[in-house]
Amino acid sequence: VHENPPRQEIFLTLKLMLSTTPILLITLTVTHENSGLPGTFSNQLMRDALHQKFKSVENLKTAFLGEKKKTSSYMRFPVTAIKAYLQTSTQPLHLSVSKATVTELTSNCCIDDVIRNKVKDSGRYVPVGAVYSTENREKMFFRKLCSFPFLPPLDVKTKFYNLEMDDLFLEVQIQNISSSTLFIKKVSLDLPVMYTVAELNTVNEAGKDESTFGTRTFLQSMEGRQYLYHLQLKQEFIEKASTIRGLTKMGKLDIVWKRDLGEMALLQTIQLEREAPGYGNMKLSLETIPDTVILEEPFHITCKITNCSDRKMKLILKMCDTDSIRWCGNSGRNLGKLPPSSSLCFTLTLLSLKLGLQSVSGIKITDKLLKRTYTYGDVAKVYVKPSIVKIKS
Repeated sequence: VHENPPRQEIFLTLKLMLSTTPILLITLTVTHENSGLPGTFSNQLMRDALHQKFKSVENLKTAFLGEKKKTSSYMRFPVTAIKAYLQTSTQPLHLSVSKATVTELTSNCCIDDVIRNKVKDSGRYVPVGAVYSTENREKMFFRKLCSFPFLPPLDVKTKFYNLEMDDLFLEVQIQNISSSTLFIKKVSLDLPVMYTVAELNTVNEAGKDESTFGTRTFLQSMEGRQYLYHLQLKQEFIEKASTIRGLTKMGKLDIVWKRDLGEMALLQTIQLEREAPGYGNMKLSLETIPDTVILEEPFHITCKITNCSDRKMKLILKMCDTDSIRWCGNSGRNLGKLPPSSSLCFTLTLLSLKLGLQSVSGIKITDKLLKRTYTYGDVAKVYVKPSIVKIKS
């Protein structure tokens, strides 16, 4: 016969409460006495506000990323130590708690400990409150845990558009995915030192720059907006940037937002990364080219070659005619030696045999050391128009 073991009596209760509202602000001012009608109204108002401010962890569905978490624990027992931590998907985040040791705690008394911590990463967090006690020289341990998510209220998508001449554009799409209205206080871009940035989010009206979004600073639920930035490499970093490969860090995007007027503004930071375009061992870019040219009249273009490899090159330039483009000058020109991470410029002369938008193609550069030929087609486009003299005749 197996007897049921005696049930151990629990003398301890642990309650976790979570506060996610940064500032409690009541804009309605009421002068009153406690016994009067205004006093009753004000007391009820305060109770409702505090009820919204503090929420039990078990009933909390979501909390916004960046808000400060404030946890209160209520204990009734002889307590020797209190510990608390946030369990994430990867590791526990230990929180600072009171280090005071209580040797004796009378019946129905409690210890209050308020812990403040700012959550910086999104995901699901498990707050854990642990209590250590000694009763009749017997060490006892008790803990309680709950789970709640910290989600960013704004869904942010970024996209880089690469251009020639070492320019690129950054498009930022921001959408409010929370259930409440959010106020966008500021959107700023922090780039590496090698770039300059120009914001393209204003329009000039009556001599003044006005925001493309007007004076409206809030986003309704599921509403979004787009920002556009023009990034340009500084002249002293152009040659260095040509050797960058793979995924590179492009600074960060800071969005300052808040839910209600009068509340503390919160910061959401998005780290920017860009996949550097692959140019291989050599990069050909255009320095100058006319927008329009005259039919069957020579014009000039200036090209720049950058050695993106880690070895020296010895280059030969060849030009091949196409149906619409004829090159002027000798093909097979010797461009000389080009050290690693260096560039050289050269000018070419050509003419067009057809009207309209024509493609500049037919450039071949051969590395004599490796006997490798690099062919460049559709380097640029020019608009060819007829000669005014020929039209009059």
